[in-house]
Amino acid sequence: MLQIATNLAPALGPHAILTAMLAPAFFLTATAALLASANTRLARVVDRLRALIVAWKQDAPDSTEREQQIRRHRERAHLVLRACRLLYGAMASFVGTSLALAMDALIGFRLGVVPTATAVIGVLFLLAASVSMWREVSLAVRSFDLELDHSLAQQRN
Repeated sequence: MLQIATNLAPALGPHAILTAMLAPAFFLTATAALLASANTRLARVVDRLRALIVAWKQDAPDSTEREQQIRRHRERAHLVLRACRLLYGAMASFVGTSLALAMDALIGFRLGVVPTATAVIGVLFLLAASVSMWREVSLAVRSFDLELDHSLAQQRN
């Protein structure tokens, strides 16, 4: 195994190693875009929660409905927060992948599966974050539908 790694070192010159280190940058870019989107969603959920709390404090006639809305939006906020944490984990994993690739080249390709494992962990973080955001979006639409139904029912009465 050491013989194979030693034979690979000259074939993988500095340019090939730098290119390999840049590959996780594509994942970093995608993760950063998802993180920006998640942070925007979190800000919107928090703003909506604050508005609901103000309406609730004013003892709106439909306080039970407001309590349910607050509960749903609170759940949404926690889902987005979980997604943000997972996306930060993905970013750390992809940065770790780049560093592991550089370190592996410096020590003669002895790290084995470490760079691949850190990349796989990052992708798993991305997958989990996507599931969390999918759940949040589903809850947002369900919440909107319930609020719309409630408003329509009030207008009919």
